[in-house]
Amino acid sequence: MEDIFRAMLGLLLALNLGISGYHRGRARSEETIPRSAETQSVRLARVAFAVPGMLLLLAYVIHPPLVAWSSLPVPLWSRWFGVLVGLVAAPLNIWVLSSLGKNVSETVLTKTNHELVTGGPYRWVRHPLYTFNFIMLGGLSLVAANWLMAVLVVGGVVLFSVIIIPLEEVELAKKFGGRYRDYQTRTGCLLPRM
Repeated sequence: MEDIFRAMLGLLLALNLGISGYHRGRARSEETIPRSAETQSVRLARVAFAVPGMLLLLAYVIHPPLVAWSSLPVPLWSRWFGVLVGLVAAPLNIWVLSSLGKNVSETVLTKTNHELVTGGPYRWVRHPLYTFNFIMLGGLSLVAANWLMAVLVVGGVVLFSVIIIPLEEVELAKKFGGRYRDYQTRTGCLLPRM
């Protein structure tokens, strides 16, 4: 059964990375902002989240004994639920990235011709790409039954909420002024406003 979950995690990871890569590649054809334009602290924050997470996921898929020490005994149904979450994340990410179009950016900075996107999932949430990716990664940590992956996801939510998102929102407010501040009052950051 473990081999099935490893294969499922590998496929889900490849599917979601493929979707992201396709849309980011299309956006890069318009304009790119080099990561070096961001502050060193922002780059370090992204690396602190992304590198350990990706290494854990790949280790689980390629050679599970490397991460067996952080495995968590979870019910079988919860691992299948994680597969379902990973599958649902794919169309949600397509929705988000299609809504963003050429505005997809790999930095907290805005592009020269950046547009304020308020349609699709952005109608309710300002950062649905982060929301859906954290949900997907939470699902993958269930598939792998790995507590360290789950801790990294929670750490990523905190890291992005405290460092990345506030900086991104400052840049968006600089670019769009009152329109962005009005948008902030109508929408939630990572979840819809109640």
